[in-house]
Amino acid sequence: MTRGLDRPPPAPRVEVQFDRPSRQHEPGDRLAVRYRIEGCAEESIRAVEHSVVWYTEGKGEEDLGVHFFQRITDRALLPPLAAAGSFATSLPQSPLSYEGVIVKLRWCIRVRVFFTGSRDFVSEHVFDVGHIPPARMPTVRTPE
Repeated sequence: MTRGLDRPPPAPRVEVQFDRPSRQHEPGDRLAVRYRIEGCAEESIRAVEHSVVWYTEGKGEEDLGVHFFQRITDRALLPPLAAAGSFATSLPQSPLSYEGVIVKLRWCIRVRVFFTGSRDFVSEHVFDVGHIPPARMPTVRTPE
């Protein structure tokens, strides 16, 4: 089957398996992850990055912190020869995951695939660090 010249190649898929199915971790815990990259057999991959990051989203400036990062460029370790990877790291004491009304802080595993062209693909998989309950909107009381 020939793909049309005007259509981009299909996006790959990244399946991630956490060492804890609940994806709930405590500060200082060891986080171990396995991942599998599928659907990129037609394109040549020049690098894969996997990382553990936290980021904020919501009102105001968005922040990003990189806790763990590794870039793989060795051809023998790249798909299609090796379409899977794994890594482990100890989580820091902070920041903790937070589901606020205005700002949220999220932790995630990020797998980024770089193709020989200029295209790349990013897959993020969220997990929690700590046990801060979600914030609630304050209730407004009406005068009686």
